[in-house]
Amino acid sequence: MNSPRLVLSLVIAVAAFATPAWAQDGDETIAVIHSGDESHSFTIEIADDDAERARGLMFREELAPDAGMLFDFFDERPVAFWMQNTLIPLDMIFIKSDGTIARVHPEAVPMDRTSIPSGEPVRFVLEIPGGRAAELGIDAGDRLEHPRIEAEPDANR
Repeated sequence: MNSPRLVLSLVIAVAAFATPAWAQDGDETIAVIHSGDESHSFTIEIADDDAERARGLMFREELAPDAGMLFDFFDERPVAFWMQNTLIPLDMIFIKSDGTIARVHPEAVPMDRTSIPSGEPVRFVLEIPGGRAAELGIDAGDRLEHPRIEAEPDANR
């Protein structure tokens, strides 16, 4: 038995279990919203620490129609956003832990300091270009598919 190989195998196995499931399962730069019979893909950035969430999409002068930013708060909680230092209109999509869209706030006004609340506890907020949610028919009750959203529990368990 080769001891260094065994140790390396054990280290790899432990690292695989220590890596969050969402990081093992897929590409985090793609988010798909399922709305009725339609699916809409977005290329996204992730904001999952305080500094990234605070900066968000501030100071951006443009955002491609199929681009966005996913804010992950890691647990459900009431959240509120504002548009200070944000130069482009945005749709804010408030999403529960299971991927269900709770609320869509359309066309948030650039540079506005008015608070935009989630309305209920959510885990995620997806910001996309202003007007895209209405254009694509995205609304409350639709679902977000992303590696950070855990698979639904098996109903037979």
